[in-house]
Amino acid sequence: MTKIIVDGVEVDVPPEYTLLQACEAAGVEIPRFCFHERLSIAGNCRMCLVEVKGGPPKPSASCAMAVRDCRPGPNGEPPVVLTNSPMVKKAREGVMEFLLINHPLDCPICDQGGECDLQDQAMAYGVDSSRFAENKRAVEDKYIGPLVKTSMNRCIHCTRCVRFTAEVAGTADMGAIGRGEDTEITTYLETAMKSELQGNIADLCPVGALLHKPASFRARPWEYRKTPSIDVMDALGSAIRVDTRGREVMRILPRVNEAVNEEWIGDKTRHIVDGLKAQRLDRPYVRKDGRLQPASWAEAFAAVAAKAKTTPPQRIGALVGQLAGVEEIYALKQLMRKLGSANMDCRYPGSPLHPKNGRASYLFNATVAGIEEADSLTIIGANPRREAPVLNARIRKRWLKGGFPVTLVGEAAELTYDVKHAGAGPDSLARLIAETREPVGKRPMVIVGQGALNRADGAAIYAQAVKLAQALGAFADGQNGFNVLHTEAGLVGALDVGFVPGEGGLDTAAMLKAGALDLIFNLGADEVSIPDGAFVVYLGTHGDRGAHRADVILPGAAYTEKSATYVNLEGRVQQTERASFPPGDAREDWAILRALSDALGQRLPFDSLAQLRAAMIAEHRLLGRIDQIEPGDAASLAALASAGGQASNAPFEAAVSDYYLTNPIARASATMAECSALALGVTRQAAE
Repeated sequence: MTKIIVDGVEVDVPPEYTLLQACEAAGVEIPRFCFHERLSIAGNCRMCLVEVKGGPPKPSASCAMAVRDCRPGPNGEPPVVLTNSPMVKKAREGVMEFLLINHPLDCPICDQGGECDLQDQAMAYGVDSSRFAENKRAVEDKYIGPLVKTSMNRCIHCTRCVRFTAEVAGTADMGAIGRGEDTEITTYLETAMKSELQGNIADLCPVGALLHKPASFRARPWEYRKTPSIDVMDALGSAIRVDTRGREVMRILPRVNEAVNEEWIGDKTRHIVDGLKAQRLDRPYVRKDGRLQPASWAEAFAAVAAKAKTTPPQRIGALVGQLAGVEEIYALKQLMRKLGSANMDCRYPGSPLHPKNGRASYLFNATVAGIEEADSLTIIGANPRREAPVLNARIRKRWLKGGFPVTLVGEAAELTYDVKHAGAGPDSLARLIAETREPVGKRPMVIVGQGALNRADGAAIYAQAVKLAQALGAFADGQNGFNVLHTEAGLVGALDVGFVPGEGGLDTAAMLKAGALDLIFNLGADEVSIPDGAFVVYLGTHGDRGAHRADVILPGAAYTEKSATYVNLEGRVQQTERASFPPGDAREDWAILRALSDALGQRLPFDSLAQLRAAMIAEHRLLGRIDQIEPGDAASLAALASAGGQASNAPFEAAVSDYYLTNPIARASATMAECSALALGVTRQAAE
């Protein structure tokens, strides 16, 4: 640690700290435009100038000068830094004057107004007039895709967007062309950006040059009601903020969570806002004469009750989809118990994941933050860039530090970091196990994706993956480097409450066989095809595949419209908060199931969300530990290595083929449809 005096306050900081970080440690706020804690240092805006005693006789850029580079006093006193001296004040005012030479007077019509760093700092360091009378520079706006709107007259060349795409996203979409006053930030050929994280550059932009295109000219920041929540577009559980105006969700932004998403979110998370109000189910429906007809709640419940009375328990089943919260999953499980049926499942056909094998068998055991401590990675049947782009950025962050070889078994893919492709299927995985004769590194990681598990030989593939983890040394010294990469937000929570077949019960594959069941409760499972013949009761939010197949539709609430518990892929218990209300007659799913239980004569023992959660936590205590992880026992995985049967030779297929259209909300979004069409066109061009 090194002592330094900032405005008369002595602080002890690491020598590698920049002066800007040292000043903030002393409680002094330093203005900046180009500096960002998660990006490399550019030092090109000069707004962070400070005076260093004993240093150069001019202001120094605090973001680019390290504490170790400061000269001590004549008698060995700690270096002295001044942030409010006349020299600093005059220098910052000069920098602000330069920045405003070409900046247009767009504040009344700029969507960044109210959230603009330039506005804020101009209030502190701006002057009432300018010495420059030349015409302002004009720059043509660029097309960089359907998600980010450009107004490049406002650009101050901080290069945050350039550094983000090159360092975090790994696509190097953005760059600077020209020199001097002809410098422009662009995608070179003015093509659409390819990254699944591109929306973050609009958050990073300190002015109004890059904005969120779908949210343009819709509202001002001070009109929003801001609700902290959790994302459910993938299994990572990123921290988000839902901004609403009235009853409408207007935008979704990231919140900082160092352990999960840092401060990034994927484009699907950010821009499915229009999908929350399109194709919504806002009233119950009952199929009459082959057509779904609007009905009252009483009529819908009566139709379900009439069918349930004539159906034996062994012919009743329940399926759970990817966006379901733990509360409604638990309520549906209790209802199935009361109906006497053991036919329930939350997994895809073939999946070997089961709570009886212990929590370690289906968690991302190394944790998301633990990726940064690993020294090697093997990916089996997964594409992290499509399945969890923010997690993929964390892998890239570790790869950039060096000493992190990555091996992929499965579909070849561009993952934004160097990968050794070891093959496409189970035979390649078996060969890799045979070639691994000693542990690799001190903290190896193995990631198994749903593309390797959701198949007929899923149990055999799972066993091989555990064997590879053992051979690599992933369980050495008490660690657990074996990880399952989920693609669905609700799956881990469903496994935690045991929503799997009971004794003698049917799993998903068996329930989806023609003639297997007469009555199926479908809680948002839109990714499976239910055969004709069964009477289907669908609880969901959108007119998607599940609603089209339903005989009775009970409209539920989306994740922004309810307070619900979700468990992310690493086992972290999280909760969403209600930011708006469901449309029309739609209700929260647990409340629907509670009312339905009365109609079925099998009343569930709770009348409020608090009572439901109390019963759920009493049975599964880990669900009450919000934002905590209950780790699994790695020893339970050893027995699974010898389980399973014979693996086929079919290559692994990615669980997510189209990142933008993975769930009913995304498929209802016009913005996601445009992104999907654009990505599909790029993929075809690359193939040709």
